[in-house]
Amino acid sequence: MANPIPFPLHERIPRKNTLKRVVELTIFFLLLALLCYRLLNNNHSVGWKLAFLCESWFTFYWILIMNLKWNPLEYKTYPQRLLNRGIELPPVDLFVTTTDSVLESPIITVNTVLSLLALDYPTHKLACYVSDDGASPLTFYSLMEASKFAKLWVPFCKKHDLQVRAPFMYFSSKAATAATDFSPEFRQEWRKIKNGYEQLCHRIEMAIQKGVPCELSGEFAAFSGIDHRNHPTIVKVIWENRENISDEIPHLVYLSREKQPKHPHHFKAGAINVLSRVSGVMTNSPFMLNVDCDMFANNPQVVLHAMCLLLGFEKETESGFVQYLQMFYGGLKDDPFGTQAVVRIEYLLRGFLGLQGPLYAGTGCFHRRKVIYGLCATDATENKGRNIGVANGKSLEVLRTKFGDSIEFAESAAQTLYGTNYSINHPHNLSSCIEAAILVAGSAYEYNTDWGTKVGLVYGSSTEDLLTGIRIHARGWRSIYSDLDSPAFLGCAPTGGPEIMTQMIRWITGFLEILFSSRSPILATLTEKLQFRQSLAYLYILLWGPCSLPQFCYALLPAYSIFTNTHFLPMVSEPAIFISGALFIIYNLYTLSEYIQCRLSVREWWNNQRMTWITTSTACLFGFLSFFPKFLGLSENVFKVTPKDHQVTSSQGSVADANNGHFTFDESPIFVPPTVLLFVNLTALSMAFLDGSRLRLGEIICSAWMVLTFLPFLRGVLRKGIYGIPWSTICKSAMLALLFLYFSRQWACKG
Repeated sequence: MANPIPFPLHERIPRKNTLKRVVELTIFFLLLALLCYRLLNNNHSVGWKLAFLCESWFTFYWILIMNLKWNPLEYKTYPQRLLNRGIELPPVDLFVTTTDSVLESPIITVNTVLSLLALDYPTHKLACYVSDDGASPLTFYSLMEASKFAKLWVPFCKKHDLQVRAPFMYFSSKAATAATDFSPEFRQEWRKIKNGYEQLCHRIEMAIQKGVPCELSGEFAAFSGIDHRNHPTIVKVIWENRENISDEIPHLVYLSREKQPKHPHHFKAGAINVLSRVSGVMTNSPFMLNVDCDMFANNPQVVLHAMCLLLGFEKETESGFVQYLQMFYGGLKDDPFGTQAVVRIEYLLRGFLGLQGPLYAGTGCFHRRKVIYGLCATDATENKGRNIGVANGKSLEVLRTKFGDSIEFAESAAQTLYGTNYSINHPHNLSSCIEAAILVAGSAYEYNTDWGTKVGLVYGSSTEDLLTGIRIHARGWRSIYSDLDSPAFLGCAPTGGPEIMTQMIRWITGFLEILFSSRSPILATLTEKLQFRQSLAYLYILLWGPCSLPQFCYALLPAYSIFTNTHFLPMVSEPAIFISGALFIIYNLYTLSEYIQCRLSVREWWNNQRMTWITTSTACLFGFLSFFPKFLGLSENVFKVTPKDHQVTSSQGSVADANNGHFTFDESPIFVPPTVLLFVNLTALSMAFLDGSRLRLGEIICSAWMVLTFLPFLRGVLRKGIYGIPWSTICKSAMLALLFLYFSRQWACKG
């Protein structure tokens, strides 16, 4: 009897969006109609011309949005079918990156590592590498202690099929509080594990308070007198599953790459490239997962789900990498800071799936090692099944020229690029590879190689993840975005205030670095294999910064019109008023419908609409302006680590703080532009109601809308402390608002 045809490992599901397309086209034609109205009724005023320029940009940007949302898809995966096939699962290397043991508490890193060690996957097929760019003995000590606790935690998770495998989240969840409902044997084991975790946290906290966890001798001798900006490579095999036993815990390796002031280290991109090389000479697994230290594995079957997509296509070029999005725990009700991005993920990333695939988001991503090593999609097809020794005519010496002067790494790269057996993993013990690992982690190892250009994560941008994704797509690979019923990964929810803005500025600056570089998606479409529509989708993201300028100018136009007793919108007596009114109403109903379809509240929709304007006039605007000094070589990239916290005190996972949901402020100039917009529009409304001749319905509605949008800043003006805007910012903003009023009147007189 013939063998039955196996069921597919995944299902590709197109989404019907006929109604959305109709609405999007309606908005597009309304924008065109508004532009035609302005051309046919040009009154030659400054406000009219500026409105035409801004609306032209909005029309262009709407085309980019329509392109991205036009063909949404989703994938459903079936991990049980993968297990039922009885094939040997491929090895996977897990990368965790951390930088600062103060801003990124070792307890957070420990929970992330423990969640990865406890994944539902054969443990002898996993190897966890932790990159510590701070060279902190606290981080190493915490991982040493965590490895001891893992011998209790990992079997406990798998024995009882726990769905939450980060200890701090499990013991604060309803599942933990309901443990008393289980059998006496389970309760006894549960208490033992809980006590073990509490003791682990206590030891780590005591070490943090002391500053140095123990005497820097023995295993810790490498940390003695260390400078985190200038130190040799440190590689420590914390735990090794030497016998490849399936019910042991996975390999655990600590790495702190060499740092020297005269050698650039390229921040996170450099760290992941070093991890790729170190893992290449140790385990050389064909697949790699990278996560940030504050991002624990929330779905224990995430690797199996990823393998359904990486192994389930007839052509491996269809899934160069699989991206899972970072969701957040501890989020506040109605998302007051717009950090959850649920709607953006739901519609935009599924739109990417209908093109060449989603972008690489920097964390929660499963990569094919051969793709990271720079293999083109066509070469992957042509080399399939070729002999490793032949290596497509490339000798090991040629590979050493490309990948660096390490024979061990050249051999492992040859296996990766030209091997055919996914089950191959290094049989020798990891401790024997430390010397080779130290060599490839050296600060000067990448000189005169292809690392950072054609191999590994790409250097040259503070958003190295997006740049790397563009390069992968430009080489002909496709990518996959997948979401699971239980989110694959969860991270710390950002707090409101300067931390959000700092991160956003770095993104915006990085996007512009890509746009104005030789690796721009526009050029990749012309010279490589990046599809045209995929290029437009990337442009939608890369132009977040430039979008801030027309949006900021448009936010000033209502007030300018009231100050100068002119108008930039059609008058109420004109039929064209219906164009502006329809645009305003249809667009807002369109965005609101997306939130309702995602089962989100109207309040959350409003919070996200408000945050779009706030981030546009703060981080996006400053990121856009700060790019030009870097572009001209007048300043350098500075990577700032945002503080991480994992406090969870309620059953909903939200932090118990009376001021949650309120913005925090400091004296940074980033808060000046939105405060200026608030003052300008408040002044305009006051003038309009005090002087009846200035009443313009459209302009008044727009000014009132702006005041409502920047209401958190109005509260900040009235409050004190970190929740109040500093007097220096208020004074600067008031002066700029008065200058705008003065020059508006002057321009009106000249007109």
